[in-house]
Formats: sequence, structure tokens, C-alpha cells
Amino acid sequence: MLNKKLTRSGEVDMCNGPLFSKIVVFFIPVMLTNLLQTLYSAADQAVVGQFAKNGADALASIGSTSALSNLILCFVTGLSVGTSSVVARLFGAGNKNAVERAVHTSISLSAILGIVIGILGITLARPLLLLMGTQSDVLDGAVLYMQISFAGLPVVAVYNYGSAILRAIGDTKRPMIYLMIGGLVNVALNIFFVTVFHMSVEGVALATVISQVLSCVLTVRCLVTTDGCYKLCFKKLRIHKQEAVSIIYIGIPAGLQSSLFSVSNVLIQSSVNSISKAAVSGSTAGQTIESFVYMAMNSLYHTSLAFCGQNYGAKKPDRIMKSFLYCTAIAVTVGVVFGGLVCLFADPLLGIFLKTNPDAVIYGKQRIMMTCLPYFLCGIMEVGTGVLRAVNKAFHALITTVVCTCVLRVVWCKTIFIMFPSITVLFISYPLTWALTSAINTIMFLSFYKKMKKGNQSI
Repeated sequence: MLNKKLTRSGEVDMCNGPLFSKIVVFFIPVMLTNLLQTLYSAADQAVVGQFAKNGADALASIGSTSALSNLILCFVTGLSVGTSSVVARLFGAGNKNAVERAVHTSISLSAILGIVIGILGITLARPLLLLMGTQSDVLDGAVLYMQISFAGLPVVAVYNYGSAILRAIGDTKRPMIYLMIGGLVNVALNIFFVTVFHMSVEGVALATVISQVLSCVLTVRCLVTTDGCYKLCFKKLRIHKQEAVSIIYIGIPAGLQSSLFSVSNVLIQSSVNSISKAAVSGSTAGQTIESFVYMAMNSLYHTSLAFCGQNYGAKKPDRIMKSFLYCTAIAVTVGVVFGGLVCLFADPLLGIFLKTNPDAVIYGKQRIMMTCLPYFLCGIMEVGTGVLRAVNKAFHALITTVVCTCVLRVVWCKTIFIMFPSITVLFISYPLTWALTSAINTIMFLSFYKKMKKGNQSI
């Protein structure tokens, strides 16, 4: 167990003392960090929609890349879940030497993956977008935006893995501050490149990459200058087999799950593409607004992963259960409030992105109404997934997601949507799959918890 006297600035002892207050204090900066990260894409779309020539086409170009980009990006960033889970578990167990090895292994893996998959993304951008049925009048802009974005993938990967390390030891404030700085730079550069240099998608993509580099540098600097057991030393960067296996064991299912989510979203994006350009623009704007609610829900995933992970390492099943219940309650509360507010202010929010395209606004509002009101179901699903990964049941979470979410969405697109081709019918598949996945995740966790309490399940 981690000695409280060893706790440094930014670290949180999740294994002792009151839980709810610590969960809230941990969750809020994570949520703000995720919301700021979403602002990268939102700022790109808002600026081109408002100021770029042919703003509707530029917005459609960016939107056409979202599902495909997420498919690739989610695999890289999903692997950082392995880092967060392993470091939290080792930190909770007080194994400082293993924490150090896990940190250097994680950063090494992130750099390698970022470079390799970044090159693949740049190379395959055009053929993959063509395969998705991207409309010809927005294809060139979509390819350019995607290629510039993937050029920055190595720094995105290092930032995400570095942030995962900090979250695992309880430090959520510094990643938030670093991303806030990068976000402000991103917005300023977006406006500068588009209004001064009259750039379009290439300008906002370049601004995003520059701001991501800044956030990455600040995060790495934090790890290098700390005196904690998670200190980063460039001379020690290498892949340690035992820690790498543990990270990959959890990270690969997490990355695959995120990617498979994106596979189903690629199919949904292709279905949207088949309707009209206005549907693409409206759905893109709706997805951007919706993503703010998702990021709040996803923050509970990281929170449950960290708290349950540390207590799993400290062998405290009762605190795992309490963490699960508190995170679920917060997910329902935040999901209902955020989702309701988005629906209430859907028209003015969509107007930020679609000021001269009333047909697109109609499509965007239809998407928002189908997804944002029941978004608390997604929050329950995220908490259940985080807890399962924290207790070393990553493949169980993967299988549930593949069957109950990804496969069912594909079936929905190929059957129900074909019979009733509308935005409303397409996106009602989201809450249905969230509800089913949430129920099964919860049942599995309760089963494992009973075994842990009886001593029949490894902990």
C-alpha cells in the first residue's frame, strides 16, 4: 500500500480516506481536459464554417474524415488505457520500480506507434476516403486535412500516454492546464490562418498540430522534472518486456474496442454520405456538439479506471464497488444535465457551425435529439468498461462491445436504415446499443465482484 507520506504534489491516494470527494475532484479536471480536447475539432469546424470561402464544403471535408480518422487514432490512444490501468495498479500496490519501468515502456511504445500509424494514415488517406464514398467535391479537402492531422500523430500519442501516466497517479490538473494552453493557441492560430492567410482546411489542421505539439512538450516536461517514481528520463527509454506485456494485454483490447466503435461509425458516416451534402454537414455539426457530452461521459471511464485500478492493486474490493457506484451515479447526473442542455439549445449551437445552411441545421438537430437525451446510458456503459479493465477483464469488455454495440450497429445500418433511410432512424441505434452494453457490463462486473469477495477471483 502506498504510504501517505510518500504522496507528492499532484498525486492522489485513492486507496484510503473518503472516496466520493476524491472522485469528484479527480473527475472534474479530466472532464474539462476532454472538453478542451474536443475544442480542437470544434474550433476547426467553427472557424471554417464562419470565415472560410465555401465554408459548407470545407465543413463537409472535415466531417468526411472524422469517422475514418477516429478509427486509426482510437487504436493508438486506446492503447494508453493499458498504461493508465497498469500504472494505477502498480502505484496502488506501492511498487515504485515497476512504475518507473512502466512509464518508460509506455512513452517508448507511444512514440513508435505514433510514427508508424501516422505514416500509414498519410499514405492511405485518399484510397480509404474513396472507399467510404466521400463525395468528389469535398474529397481533396478531406484528404489534405487528414494527411496534415496524421503528420502530428506522434505528438498526439506521446501526449495521451503521458497524460495517462499522470491520471494513473491521480494528477488530473496539470494535463488540463497543458491542454488549455494548447487549446487557446489552437483557436488563435485557426482564426489567424483562415482570416489573414485565407487558408481553409489546411490552415485549421496545421493550427491543431502546432497546438498539440505544445501540449505534448509541456506534458513531457512535467514527467521529466518530477521527483516521483513516475519520473521520465530519456536515457532510460526502452521497452521492458513484463510491463509491455501487461500494458498490451489491457491496451490492445481497449484500442480494438475504440477502433471497432469507429468501424461502426465509419459505416454510419457512409450512410450519412448517401443522403446528401446537407446531411453530411448537419451530422458533422451535430456530432461535434454531441462529442462534448460524450467527453463528459468518457471522463467517468478514466475516473473509474484509475480508482478501481489503484484499489485492485491495493486488494480492496469494497472500495472498487463504491468507486463503481459513485461513478455510475455521477454519469447519470451529468449525462442527463448535459444532454438536456444540448437539446434545449440545439438551434443556436448548430448555428455556430451552419449559419447559412438551414437544411443542414434540420439534419443536425435530428441527430442531436436522438443521441443527446439518452447519453447517460453511454456514461453507464463507459463506467462499466473502465471497471472491467481495472480488474483485469479487458477482453470481457472488448467482447461485449463488439457484439452488443459494433455488430448491432452494422446490422441496423444494413437492415432498418435501408428500409427507413433517415437521420432519425440511423441514430436511434446509438441509445439502443448503449443500453444493452451497459446492462451486460454491469452484470459481468457484479459477477466478478462476488468472486473477489469470496476469494475465488484473483485480485
